[in-house]
Amino acid sequence: MELLFLEPVFKEAIWGGTRLKEAFGYDIPSDITGECWAISAHENGECRIAGGPYDGRSLSSLWKENKPLFGGYPGDKFPLLVKIIDAKEDLSIQVHPDDFYAGLYENGSFGKTECWYILDCAPGSEIVIGHHAKDREEMEAMVRDGRWKEFVRTQPIKKGDFFQIEPGCVHAIKGGTLILETQQSSDITYRLYDYDRLSDGKPRQLHTEQSIAVIKAPFEEDKTAPERTEENGAVRTHLVICQFYSVDKYEIEGVFAKEFQKYFTNVSVISGSGLVNGIPLKAGQHFIIPADSGECRFEGTMTIICSNPE
Repeated sequence: MELLFLEPVFKEAIWGGTRLKEAFGYDIPSDITGECWAISAHENGECRIAGGPYDGRSLSSLWKENKPLFGGYPGDKFPLLVKIIDAKEDLSIQVHPDDFYAGLYENGSFGKTECWYILDCAPGSEIVIGHHAKDREEMEAMVRDGRWKEFVRTQPIKKGDFFQIEPGCVHAIKGGTLILETQQSSDITYRLYDYDRLSDGKPRQLHTEQSIAVIKAPFEEDKTAPERTEENGAVRTHLVICQFYSVDKYEIEGVFAKEFQKYFTNVSVISGSGLVNGIPLKAGQHFIIPADSGECRFEGTMTIICSNPE
């Protein structure tokens, strides 16, 4: 089966910038472009196939009409969404619901479990991940009183760091950070605090009650520990496996051949260049390896992030 290359979709945001163009050569819509939806069948930003026998087809239509491409993975919606996020400025402090809450209150949407791979960041950068409240009562009091400096927990970051963000975890990407995000196919975000910023002269909508309902307290730090192993032609770092996805990084030097056997595999080239099955590759390209595709042969010097649904 042929590889499914995708045309990305871009999203503007008040916190966005120009690094998607500078780092990957994307034709972005403006100087406040915050997100590249690189592999997406979500109705709020759907990718189309670029080239090959399915050229121009939407990913959701392939999912519905060509299930063998995806190994018969269950469900009526493509399960994952891969993004690159350029945070020129701080994103809002936010939290996501799980499947149960989103299914109940967000028209049957998936919840939003996600993970971040830090592609680049400014020196001294940090993220918000978690909070300092000792229980739900203190969490609610801190939120309602707006005691943000006391409430939020920050953590320093560097290029190559990885974080798993579970539903109910308070989090925020800070300015100067470029990340690759793998997540459930969901666009549900509850804003807790937005630094009193204005968009079109008005404060952006906050979701205080929903946030309080879904924040987990006390905060429990994720214990994900990436595992690094050497394979013939590549160094593999297994970043995470959870209920919804498994994510791996491959640093390829020379020739690397692998058969990806479970369902289908999303691939993002995050640096370098080379070939896959004789097709030229460069940083910023994204494609899907269909189920039962046999061995994929990579040649060159590049780093790729791969994700599979679980």
